[in-house]
Amino acid sequence: MSGMRPEHGQPMKEVSNSKLNNDNFTLNIHVSKLKKVNSELSKNYDVKKYLDPSKFSFSSQISELIPKDTPPYLDNGERYVERIARSLAFFKQCALIGPSGTGKTHIVYLVAELGGLPLWEINCGLQTSVFDLFGRYVGLGKENWIDGLITSWCRYGGILYLDEANMMKQDIATRLNPILDQRGHMVLTEKDNEIVPRHNDAFLIISMNPVSSEFAGTKPLNAAMRRRMSVWLNFDYMSVGQKIDEKEIELVEKKAEVSREDSEKIIKVGAELRSQYKSGELPYGPSVGDLINWARLVHDGTPLRDAAEETIVALTSDDIEVQEMVRRIIRKVSGS
Repeated sequence: MSGMRPEHGQPMKEVSNSKLNNDNFTLNIHVSKLKKVNSELSKNYDVKKYLDPSKFSFSSQISELIPKDTPPYLDNGERYVERIARSLAFFKQCALIGPSGTGKTHIVYLVAELGGLPLWEINCGLQTSVFDLFGRYVGLGKENWIDGLITSWCRYGGILYLDEANMMKQDIATRLNPILDQRGHMVLTEKDNEIVPRHNDAFLIISMNPVSSEFAGTKPLNAAMRRRMSVWLNFDYMSVGQKIDEKEIELVEKKAEVSREDSEKIIKVGAELRSQYKSGELPYGPSVGDLINWARLVHDGTPLRDAAEETIVALTSDDIEVQEMVRRIIRKVSGS
């Protein structure tokens, strides 16, 4: 079910740089120093028996990577947060599957915050080099080695989050395999075949869109990695097509401070756009955060359709014909 991704929540971070050092490790990390954790958040989720923050210990620099102020995640009783926490405690890794905008990334941030776990995030759809992920020598000679993100996670622990995992390069997937099975280590071929044991508190979450024609660049997940994912959780939108979720209407009404009538219209439009997206007719389906952005302009006094032009219409596509299709759906569903 759909949740609000962190970027759709309230302003929550200031950016700084941090450097980690030990005898053979130096890594500059772009981190977010976030506000103090909301103590009320943990009361909504029963994860402590699986991921107890008091049982984890990380250096102060690594601890800066623990998310803070993540908005709550709404579902319909599926208890996704607890199920992810359980899978990490039992198996150390799990997979999340669902279309864009269903809250997969949001829930990973939430689980990391609730568990007190640093988050190392990689978008596999980007052209990230093996050197960036595993490490390289810099400068003259072989005296200055810099660990990549995956190596850093393996050494120091936390959650490694691989977004769009079914767009991962094959050579990267192959090198992850020995970390994820009973061997529990990685081999740095770039560094004289150094063996790096997997930290005891190093967890992996992968997420992906379903493999289909509308998700360009996706492909079936490497079979060896698929076997190493012990738990698979399927995500979908809260409201899609004719299925309208009352909680999503209430959320938009509360967050954007719009009328019940406007909130209902916005959710119904979003549900139809999501249905068209899932069928391949549209290139994007709006998340609940996107719908809240639309509603906030309505709250500010902008007419519903004009607010949609500035948010949902332009967000869906740059293509003029696609935008006109979105406008027709808005007019038909909302009656505006």
